Amino acid sequence: MKSDIKAIIFDFGGVLLEWDPRNLYRRYFPNQPRAMEAFLKEIDFFNWNNQQDKGRAFAEGNAELIMQFPQHAKLIEAYFENWEDSITGSIPGTVDILRTLKGKGYPLYGLSNWSTETFPRAQHLYPFFDWFDGIVLSGDVKLNKPDHAIFNLLLNKIKYSAPECLLIDDSQPNVDAAKKLGFVTTHFTSPEKLRTEMLRLNLL
Repeated sequence: MKSDIKAIIFDFGGVLLEWDPRNLYRRYFPNQPRAMEAFLKEIDFFNWNNQQDKGRAFAEGNAELIMQFPQHAKLIEAYFENWEDSITGSIPGTVDILRTLKGKGYPLYGLSNWSTETFPRAQHLYPFFDWFDGIVLSGDVKLNKPDHAIFNLLLNKIKYSAPECLLIDDSQPNVDAAKKLGFVTTHFTSPEKLRTEMLRLNLL
């Protein structure tokens, strides 16, 4: 059976790359995992970082957070300064699937919540980003998933309708939002499960 899917859209963090700020901060909290978690919780790291993903400059984000937590100034600044250390590496199984899809000629797109300041640093390290026909970053368009607006913005940039697109994302809220808009979706949990799903959809 031939698939009706014409284009495939990948999330990046958690699907193609492993990202975790703990990987960076462990050096500042050697053998102190509880202290590290307490720090991340105290500064509300993930909500703070989400604003950079939505387009706020790190200089502004750092300044605001340091004003609230001056005792943590060096730790706060360390994130952007050493950002590459938050990436633990690519997820080889997913990269292999991406390579196969590229070889089959499928149009490939990226849709990611990612700061416009740090994404070029990842592009430099991971050549597979060059395989995409187009990428929409939240930091560029000032919109984050799961806001429906960012999905619609992507559709306006490509020549395919939502039902012609498969979206692969590791966030259930993002998957749910895309599904409501008519996308074919798969919730990424592992490369093995993704491969099984792609075979079921006759894409591999």
